[in-house]
Amino acid sequence: MKGRQIVLGQVFGRDAAALVQDGVLQDLIIDPTGATPLAPGAICRGKVDRLVKGQGGVFLRLPDGAKGYLRDRGGLREGQALLVQISGAAEDGKAIPVSSRLNFRGRNVIVTPGMPGVNVSRRIREDDIREELAGLGEAAIEGQADAPGIVFRSAAAQAELDEIADELNQLLDLARAVTADADGQPELLLDAPEPAEAAWHDWAEPAPDAVEDGPDAFDQTGTTDAVEALLSPRVDLGAGAWAEIEALRALVAIDVNTGADTSPAAGLKANIALARDLPRQLRLRGLGGQIVVDFAPMPKRDRGTLEQTLRAAFKAEAAETVLIGWTAMGLFEISRKRDRMPLSRLAETL
Repeated sequence: MKGRQIVLGQVFGRDAAALVQDGVLQDLIIDPTGATPLAPGAICRGKVDRLVKGQGGVFLRLPDGAKGYLRDRGGLREGQALLVQISGAAEDGKAIPVSSRLNFRGRNVIVTPGMPGVNVSRRIREDDIREELAGLGEAAIEGQADAPGIVFRSAAAQAELDEIADELNQLLDLARAVTADADGQPELLLDAPEPAEAAWHDWAEPAPDAVEDGPDAFDQTGTTDAVEALLSPRVDLGAGAWAEIEALRALVAIDVNTGADTSPAAGLKANIALARDLPRQLRLRGLGGQIVVDFAPMPKRDRGTLEQTLRAAFKAEAAETVLIGWTAMGLFEISRKRDRMPLSRLAETL
């Protein structure tokens, strides 16, 4: 269908949510239960297990025997308890990445303990709305010692003030309760949101044209087929060109091919097609870390055009991404944060 559609249902036997724009799958959230001990977004109490000299980080003991890795080791000692939030997914046998910066997310508001200040999304441009929201935030934390930070999201511009205030107060109460429970043995304090809740938080702005909800919603809308297609490494780029995306142990390898097209511009056309779709492909497949792209042959003078396309494509991407550049062998390197579980693992582990 045309327009913006949210689909809530199941895929691979797991609860899931999908964002579809004009019939094209744009984002996907799948419940990772069973595939990882702690899902990205969960908040737990951990204990410092071992300081890593020379790397500026520490290994942590997390709930249920899981291991975590925190990059910031400032002022920490072995055996110390602290609160952390799961910030990404780990490969098998590796420690789970965590952050000491906690975020309590709602549809309209984010509460950030330890990072004080009231901020309003830059997407909200109306001065009267910005002032009203800032005043609401200041009033909510007035007189509090160690007041947390508050961020009003762009969706707040379309919400009623009473609705925003209720959500803000609930998040402030939740943040106070969790941060007051910092001492003790490793324990899960707040699980990651369910897919439907996460979709409501992150995809409600702009408002969807349709919401399909039900156990068979993925099948009925054709979303299941779109998700299963992502399990194949092959990506159709049009005009007979294609790319292969292979997730290896050390890196993600991508190869671009022009197919039967032997025209002088074939390489550049295929490369631009892949560059424009690459953020979506990595996001939906849950791939990150070191990424190496072997683009189709093209004149070196066209590299600047391709780099501009890549920068434009990744500009709006939420996951932290660094476009590193070309190697001596003519490969292009990218670093992307592993912020979600690989789709292949979610499909295999039930």
